[in-house]
Amino acid sequence: MNDAFRIFARRSAVLLGSAWAFVWAVLVILVWVLTGPTFHFSDTWQLVINTITTVITFLMVFLIQNTQNRATKAVQLKLDELIRAVRSARAMNFSILKIFPMTS
Repeated sequence: MNDAFRIFARRSAVLLGSAWAFVWAVLVILVWVLTGPTFHFSDTWQLVINTITTVITFLMVFLIQNTQNRATKAVQLKLDELIRAVRSARAMNFSILKIFPMTS
């Protein structure tokens, strides 16, 4: 399950983060706006776009969080490697923690 979500999230991030996804979203909104007169700008017409955007936003929150978690983990691993490679960095790290203690 974890691997399936990870693969899905990566592929979705690549696809949904593209210019084509933005163009597609603009076209969907344009079609929705152009159909307004046909449906007399009814409550149902408005409800359709509100429901669609709410569902997409809800799902995108999880994808964005997953992408952010992966990016943070990658940066942390790179920083850890730099600290290991530079001997003076470790001593400097401890002095910074004394000046600015980490709080939970």
